[in-house]
Amino acid sequence: PAAAAAAASGGQPEKSRKKSSSSSSGTATSRSANGSTSAAAAAAAAAKKQKAEAQAAAAEAKAQQKAQAQAAAAAQAAYVVQAQAQQQAQAQAQAAKVAAAAAQAQKQQQGNAEGKGKRKQPQASGPAASSASASASAALELMDMAAARLEAKADTAEGTKAAAGAADGGAVGPTAMDVDGAAAAASQQAQQQQDKAGSSNSNNAVPLADQPVQTAQQRQATMTEEEAERLDLPTRCKPDEVLELNQHTSEVFMCAWNPIHTNLIATGSGDASARIWEMAGPDARAGLVGGTSRLLQHGTNASDKKNKDVTTLEWSPSGEMLATGSYDGVARVWRRTGSLLHTLRSHRGPIFSLKWNKTGNYLLSGSYDKSTIVWDVSGDVGFVKQQFNFHEAPALDVDWKDDVTFASCSTDMAVHVCQVGSDRPLRSYAGHADEVNAVKWDPSGTLLASCSDDCSAKVWDLTKSGSEPLHDFKSHKQEIYTIKWSPTGTGSKNPTKPLLLATASFDGSVRLWNVQDGSCYRVLSRHRDSVYSVAFSPSGDYLASGSLAGQLYVWNVEQGVHVRSFKGKGDIFEVAWNVEETRVASCFSSNVVEVIDFRI
Repeated sequence: PAAAAAAASGGQPEKSRKKSSSSSSGTATSRSANGSTSAAAAAAAAAKKQKAEAQAAAAEAKAQQKAQAQAAAAAQAAYVVQAQAQQQAQAQAQAAKVAAAAAQAQKQQQGNAEGKGKRKQPQASGPAASSASASASAALELMDMAAARLEAKADTAEGTKAAAGAADGGAVGPTAMDVDGAAAAASQQAQQQQDKAGSSNSNNAVPLADQPVQTAQQRQATMTEEEAERLDLPTRCKPDEVLELNQHTSEVFMCAWNPIHTNLIATGSGDASARIWEMAGPDARAGLVGGTSRLLQHGTNASDKKNKDVTTLEWSPSGEMLATGSYDGVARVWRRTGSLLHTLRSHRGPIFSLKWNKTGNYLLSGSYDKSTIVWDVSGDVGFVKQQFNFHEAPALDVDWKDDVTFASCSTDMAVHVCQVGSDRPLRSYAGHADEVNAVKWDPSGTLLASCSDDCSAKVWDLTKSGSEPLHDFKSHKQEIYTIKWSPTGTGSKNPTKPLLLATASFDGSVRLWNVQDGSCYRVLSRHRDSVYSVAFSPSGDYLASGSLAGQLYVWNVEQGVHVRSFKGKGDIFEVAWNVEETRVASCFSSNVVEVIDFRI
C-alpha cells in the first residue's frame, strides 16, 4: 500500500509532501490536499482489488490440490477394487475348471457310461464301485451338463475378468442357479417347440429325424413321478407276471438267455460272480427249478474277490458253454452245468467285451489294456490264437462279422476291422470325434454300425472303398451308449422284414433308423432318464429298452407305441429276450434281475 501511494503522488514520500504543502499559498494548498486525497483513495481501491484477486488465486490453487488428492485417492481405491475383482474372478475361474475336471473324472470312473465297468479305472475295486454306482449313475447326466456349463463359464470368467472387476467387483463364477435356470429355460423352450410342432401324442413316437427331443432332465422338470406312473398304468406288468432273481449281493451288469436250453438265463454281477438260473415253467408263477441258481464264483474269499466284477458274459452258439469276462483281466469259460472249463490269462486290464464266433471255436475279447485277443477254446486247453494291438486306448467293444473277421472300437475314437492271420487291420475308420462305445454287424455281415460319445451313430459299408460312412446319424442330443440291429432283412431269420438300426442315448430317447434310405423311422421318447440298453425281440416286431431310472418299456416297432412297462428299483444296465419271445429280463443296480412275462 505504501508503494502504491508513493507512485500516485509522483514518487514523493509522504513527509516531504506535507512539508512542501505548508509553505504554499492557501488556495494552492487546498487544491494540493484534495488531489492527494483522491490519489490515496484510488491506490487503496487498487490494493483491495489486488488482495482479493490474490486470495481467490490462493483458494483456487488449494481447491485444485484437494481435488487432485481426492482423484488420486479415488484412483487408488478403484485400482484396489479392480485388483480384488480380478483376483476373485481368477479364483472362481480356477474353481470352475477344477469342478469341471472333477465332474469329467467322475463321469469317466462311473462309466459314461457303463455301469458295467467300461468307464471305471483299473484301481477301483468291485465293492467300492458297487457302493458308489447307484448314486453316481443317477447324477451322471446332470454332472455332464454342469461340467460343460462350468467349463464354458470358466473360460468366460477368465477372458473377461478385468472388465468384470472394473464394472462392480462382483463375482462372475458359475452357480447352481446358473445351471438350474438354463435347464428350466431349455425345458420351456423345448416344450414350446414340441407343442408348436404338435408332437405331444399318446404314442410318443415321432417319425421325423429332426424332431426336437427333450433331455431326461427337461422331461423330469415337466412330469412328476406320479404323473409318469399314471400314464403307464394301462401297460404296467402285474405282480404275478414278474419273477425276481435276487441272490446277487451287488449290482447286476449283464444277463443272457441260453440260445438252445431256453429256460436258462445267466447273469453277471459286481459281487465277483455269475449265476445260471433255470426257469421252472413258462411263466413267472412257476418260479425257479429248486428255487435257487448255480453259482459261478470268480473269487474264493473276500480278498480274492477284489476287482473281479463280472462285466460281460455270453453263451456259446451250442448253448453248452458260458464265457465270462471280469475286472481282473481274466476270461473264463464254464460248462452249462456250472463247472469251470477254461481260465484264459493274457490281458493286463479289465475285460469289457466277449463274443463267440458263429462256429464256437474262437472267443474274442476286448480289454482296457488296448488289445483284442482271439482265443482258441476248441480243445482241452484254451490259448491265444492271435493278439491285436492296433488301438491306442482301451478297447470297449468287439463283434464278429464271420468266423475269422471282427470289428473293435475304442476310446481312441477309432474302429478297426481285423482278421485272424492278418498282422494289420483290413479297414480302419476314424470318423468319430469322441469315444466309440459300441460296434455291431448287421445280419448280412456287410454293414457295420458304431456309436459314440460324439452323439452320432455311423453305418459303414464294407463292400465300398473309402473312409466315409454310408450313413451318419446325428439327431441325438447326448451320447449314444449302445446300438442294436433288428434280426430282419438279408441274412436273418426274418428276411422279408425291413432292416432297422436302434440307437439308445443319454438324452433319454431311442431312435429307429431305416438304413435303406437313412431316414429316422421312429423316435421313442417316453423314457425320463438315460437309456443304457435296447434289445429287439427274435421276430423283430418288438423292442425292449431300459433306462437309469429303472424304467423298462416294450415297444411295438411298427406302430411306435409301448405295449408293456415295468418300473423297478435302481438303474437298468441290460435287457434281454428269450428265444421264444415270451420273456424279457432286465438287470438292475439294486442287485436283482427282473424277468417279465410277455404275452400280447
